[in-house]
Amino acid sequence: MKTDFGAFIKEERGSTIVWAGLSMMFLLTIAGLVVDGGIMYATKSHLQKTANAAALSGAQELTGQVGAAEAVIGSILAAHGEQSSLTGTEIAPMSTVRVKLEKKIGLGFARLLGKDTATVSAEAAARIAPMGRAAGVAPLGIDESIPLEYLKPYKLKVDNSGVEAGYFGILALGGPGATTYESNLKFGYPSEIEAGDIIDTQTGNVAGKTRDSINLRIDQDPYPVGEYWHRDSSRVILIPVYKPHEFSSNQLKSIEVRGFAYFYILEPMSSKDTSITGMFIERAGTGYAAPDIASKGAYAIRLIE
Repeated sequence: MKTDFGAFIKEERGSTIVWAGLSMMFLLTIAGLVVDGGIMYATKSHLQKTANAAALSGAQELTGQVGAAEAVIGSILAAHGEQSSLTGTEIAPMSTVRVKLEKKIGLGFARLLGKDTATVSAEAAARIAPMGRAAGVAPLGIDESIPLEYLKPYKLKVDNSGVEAGYFGILALGGPGATTYESNLKFGYPSEIEAGDIIDTQTGNVAGKTRDSINLRIDQDPYPVGEYWHRDSSRVILIPVYKPHEFSSNQLKSIEVRGFAYFYILEPMSSKDTSITGMFIERAGTGYAAPDIASKGAYAIRLIE
């Protein structure tokens, strides 16, 4: 009886060792799969962020040449070290950009299961649509009834002398006053405005403040005149497109925002000038899209996938 009990104990110990070994192998396999899964997840996350950035940046150039969008996408991929991961781009001017990435990664513990590598992919698409909400706008406005021809010289009058089709008016963004107006024209109104907002017009003589602000913007621009496509050009201002809202004694008192337009300043202002010479351009910038409003050349970008 004693002998049989001893054999039983030895058999149990042997079984325990076997089960412990199997359990260890199982735990190591699970740990390995977790590690490999973590690598795949991190790679997927990095690829997706890169694809998103490339699509959004490429969409900024959808109002220009396809080559410009391709160049921006390439620079974003290079900055993220993923040039070789690009498997395809689809660019539809004035519409969408799609970027597809794919990367093969080596696995560690998964090799025990016969799998040496895994392929991780990511895809992103961005679209432009008419801008309906934005910050940083200049305190100038253009009546929506005025037809625009892009890249054609226009004069934005800043007083009411000789009022004609070229008189677009000035706006009291953030309240009236020449100092507020000057700050907004130099640096952009810091708060957001959006389609449907009612904004008072600005009164008084602001020709001097306008001249100082416009000439400062020109002085700060590092690019030759006419190169309106640079993203950081200080000559480019964003202005509201409006519908007249309230008149009093034949004077426009307030406007309703209907959209946005980009204006590129062409010339400095002299002491005798009462208008800003420039041209309207098509451009995608920082703001929020509103596909149901009419386009005046200012577009916002959003991811659609």
